[in-house]
Amino acid sequence: MRLEGSCHCGQVRFSLESAHPYPFNLCYCSICRKTAGGGGFAINLGGQADTLEVVGEEHVAVYHVEGPGGESPLGRHFCSRCGSMLWVWDSRWPDLIHPFASAVDTPLPVPPDRVHLMLASKADWVQPVAGPEDRCFEEYPDDSIADWHRRKGLVT
Repeated sequence: MRLEGSCHCGQVRFSLESAHPYPFNLCYCSICRKTAGGGGFAINLGGQADTLEVVGEEHVAVYHVEGPGGESPLGRHFCSRCGSMLWVWDSRWPDLIHPFASAVDTPLPVPPDRVHLMLASKADWVQPVAGPEDRCFEEYPDDSIADWHRRKGLVT
């Protein structure tokens, strides 16, 4: 499926191919919460890095988390003008781009259930609303984005 996305101010537009377009992950970590706002919930989709096309690349900035081991290889790409989160790229998996569902303009399919992850990091005031088929994890789930799509028979 071809995904088209953009930032809020319109200075950055992007597109890429995705075999994993269902926005099923709800993340509650402090990074997603503080960089994407609210209770967190940044949702990453799976896309093919070699198909990424960007217009307005000069407005794209990258944030790498600094941790005990130094700078993270995972880079959160965002618009330097309006701050919209756009996609994640990690040098450990160079073939993948993970666009934020919030930046995708293409209508996305509704997932049959969701995964709530990093619940141990959620803000105290956040009350997750999990459906009967949803799975909840204190940290990371056991399935990757691709694994979840395959298990559900939803690879496009």
